[in-house]
Amino acid sequence: MPVVVPPAERGQDTRMGAPEWREAARATTQKAHQLTDRCGQEAVTMWQPKDSVLDPHVAHYLCRAAYIQPWRFRVEMIKGGGTVEQPPPGEGVTLWKSKMKPPTWHARLPLPLHRDARALQTAGFVHAHARGARLTAARLGRAQHQINGQLRLLLRQREATDCRLSEVRKSLLINQQSVKLRGYRPESEKVPDKVDSMLTWEKEELKTMKRKMEQDMEKSEALLKALASCQDNLVVCYKERLQAVDLMNQPLDKVLEQAGRHSWVDLSRAPTPRAQGHKTPPTDPVGTYAPECASALYEAKRLLGESKDALIEMTKNEADIRKKQELVSDRVCASLAQKMRETTELKERMNMTLGLMRGTIHRCTKFNQEMYITRGLIKGPVSKTHLETREKLDRPLVRVYQRHVGTQLPEATRLAQGADKLQRHISRMEKNLNELLASRDHLTWSLNCKKIGHDVDFNVVRLRLRQRHPHVCYEQAQRLVNSWDPRTPPCSESGTAPK
Repeated sequence: MPVVVPPAERGQDTRMGAPEWREAARATTQKAHQLTDRCGQEAVTMWQPKDSVLDPHVAHYLCRAAYIQPWRFRVEMIKGGGTVEQPPPGEGVTLWKSKMKPPTWHARLPLPLHRDARALQTAGFVHAHARGARLTAARLGRAQHQINGQLRLLLRQREATDCRLSEVRKSLLINQQSVKLRGYRPESEKVPDKVDSMLTWEKEELKTMKRKMEQDMEKSEALLKALASCQDNLVVCYKERLQAVDLMNQPLDKVLEQAGRHSWVDLSRAPTPRAQGHKTPPTDPVGTYAPECASALYEAKRLLGESKDALIEMTKNEADIRKKQELVSDRVCASLAQKMRETTELKERMNMTLGLMRGTIHRCTKFNQEMYITRGLIKGPVSKTHLETREKLDRPLVRVYQRHVGTQLPEATRLAQGADKLQRHISRMEKNLNELLASRDHLTWSLNCKKIGHDVDFNVVRLRLRQRHPHVCYEQAQRLVNSWDPRTPPCSESGTAPK
């Protein structure tokens, strides 16, 4: 039978339960509702974008609008005046029908495959480190290869420069030998001429060339030391990078090709325009591109450019000095040849003068002998064989005629005057003859000196041409200089050549 509840009076509380009991039940219900909402919200937010805009103090419908707003397509203006809708940039799946592109969602709690995912992530990190180390090792190896090539080129050019420096020093010895050999000419041929000036000019030019070549040798030596030190640094860094790529069998050249550039420090090659080429990684003390690797590559790049410039300059200097050295030597030889031609012309003139002088001396000698005979006839017979030639002044005819006074004959006076005049003429002819003989001797000696001077200049030219030959080295020329005896006396005025 149902229980009948009597009607309550107006304003009277008919609830039987205590207020504390009801507040406790309400609090329990509210707490359960809050727990349900929080658990539902946490369950939903286990998957959400990395940069979430969820705010717990904002209504749910406003939070959803705030979520969706950045995902919608953007309207962009084009040049023609129209509009086009483009999805927002970033990662995620594009929903073309709903015109939305939600970003990639991430889980806040580890998934069941969390261990495998972390293992894959670790493997990817290790592989990325190995690839970076392999790429750095490939770049270091290529830089080392280019430094080795530059070292070979610099060594080869240094050998050529050293050979040219030896030729310049040999030319200085040839110049010294030429000056010393020309010092053996007679005193009359040692008058300063243009050949001496040319030899002095050649010596100054060769000294200038020598200083320039020595500076190039010093610069190349410093570059060789710097390149060798840089090569050692590259080798050390290269071996350190290779310690992380033991399990990768891909060639390093292929790695550089995949990186988009086949060179790392070659300045003559333009940068690769491929967009997929790997850029230079930032330096990291504990990464694949360590600061010592960066400094080694930078130093290699700097030294490679500097050595290329020095190599070009050394090659140009070596070619210029070779041409200038040949030109200077040819000019000196040409001046010596011109002096030899002038000496030959003077010798021909002297020979002609000497030939004319021989005839004059012969005629003067013959005339002097005739005058001696004439003087003997005037004075009378000298020996008993000449008695029949002339009579004396006291012959019988003259003695008879001179018995009378005033009959003195002028024969004796005239004979004395004629003998005196003949004696004076004979003395003058003997003086002229002596002068002719002395002039002939002096001309002969001068002609012999000219011949010796011509032979000396010819020997100088022959020596220079022989010593200029590439087969004659600097040591041979130096031994030839040391073998000469400087105490050998020069040519005397007697016309004898030096032994």
